[in-house]
Amino acid sequence: MNTLYKDEHILVVDKPAGIPVLPEGWDKDAPYLVRQLEEEHGKVWTVHRLDKFTSGVMVFARTADAHRALNGQFEKHEVEKVYHAIAIGVPDWNDKTTKRPLRVNVGHKHRTMVDDKNGKHSETRFKVLKRYQTNVLLEARPMTGRTHQIRVHAYALGYPLLGDVLYSVQETAPSLSEATNLIARPALHAYSLAFVHPETNKRMTFTAGYPEDFQAALRSITVPV
Repeated sequence: MNTLYKDEHILVVDKPAGIPVLPEGWDKDAPYLVRQLEEEHGKVWTVHRLDKFTSGVMVFARTADAHRALNGQFEKHEVEKVYHAIAIGVPDWNDKTTKRPLRVNVGHKHRTMVDDKNGKHSETRFKVLKRYQTNVLLEARPMTGRTHQIRVHAYALGYPLLGDVLYSVQETAPSLSEATNLIARPALHAYSLAFVHPETNKRMTFTAGYPEDFQAALRSITVPV
């Protein structure tokens, strides 16, 4: 586990893909991030979450006071979250903000879906970082915190994330898009996180470089066909 910063109040780590933040399912012995962190650093409080298969920057509180202060920043949308994603397709826009309402935990696959009537307000700001022949590297800034928000909003715009079989045309028509042999998870990485330190009141920004599978996917889509 790559520790980006640690003091007596907070812990900032670069979460690897493939491990849930909290326990899931019925297997109490299955690994999860908080258990691993507490074995090394002692008691931590969860302030926010990343999906199991999303990598990148996370902050944890190490005291109850720090937990309350950080929670307040997240609830007031004062924390700046920047994600990088590889999407299928090449948009003709450079910047795009989508505000499609989202409804979570739909159906037996527990999807999030666009629901203009019953969904909750959701907003994601996208920016093209680099175009490739059939893909694009996107910056995504979620202004709200719905489950799978970036993945669903990208899909709703017509640019599903590479490797995302839950929100992609791959699920129904594999021949229409690139398969998950380029990356075995949704190509989404929490690139940076900025917040005010709960004790010093100083603004802090942390970044995490791309993990190897994300880098390998980028190398693959740059190979001429």
